[in-house]
Amino acid sequence: MQMTQWRNLLFALPIMFCTPSFANAQSLTPVDLELAFIVDASGSIDDDEFQLQRQGYVDALINPKVQNAISSGFLRSIAVSYIEFSGSGCTELSVPWTRVHDLASAKDFGNRILARERLSCFGGNAVSEGMALAITSIEQNAFEGTRRVIDISGDGPNTLGAPIEFVRDTAIANRITINGLVIHRPEMPGLEDYFRSSIIGGRRSFVIKAENRQTFAAAILKKMILEIADNSSIDEGYLAK
Repeated sequence: MQMTQWRNLLFALPIMFCTPSFANAQSLTPVDLELAFIVDASGSIDDDEFQLQRQGYVDALINPKVQNAISSGFLRSIAVSYIEFSGSGCTELSVPWTRVHDLASAKDFGNRILARERLSCFGGNAVSEGMALAITSIEQNAFEGTRRVIDISGDGPNTLGAPIEFVRDTAIANRITINGLVIHRPEMPGLEDYFRSSIIGGRRSFVIKAENRQTFAAAILKKMILEIADNSSIDEGYLAK
């Protein structure tokens, strides 16, 4: 897609999707949070890392701390979706938007993540495509969250599609916060700074870094708790660990 086409599509989003009719707004299910997980499934992620990522999100959702954060909200429920991206044209909404309000609904969502076959489409890193799909799906889903968050994890920069900054700015204009989980790669020492400058944004956005496979699950859990609880008392030093 040419730059002008991307620009027109992205800047049209606030107009197209942010002014629902009164009837449509009345039919939306209220939740404390709309949370879109965007996960790297590109060629730089081997099969073990791919399964580790999926299992990390599954385990975090059923963790007692996350369950407590969900039940502590005013509406005691959140809406989640799971998006995987790789090369251009290979982004998919792997698990559609689902209301999670207890352990059973969290387990069901997690089982659907694990049941999906992996995308077999490599060659580049279309981060912006994943983020654009998340924005559109947030605007078009059947939920109305008090907050809207995109949770994106990856081990590389955007290399395909629209400039990631355009997509990020569109998300922010639509009242969506983008948080990042950086998966450490020795050959990309500046990736955390890239996430901070080009990917994350919005209200109380932050980046957490997973240094290795052993710390990946813990990083997902910490990030998910912060997103669901909307904990403003956590300082930057804690978030950067």
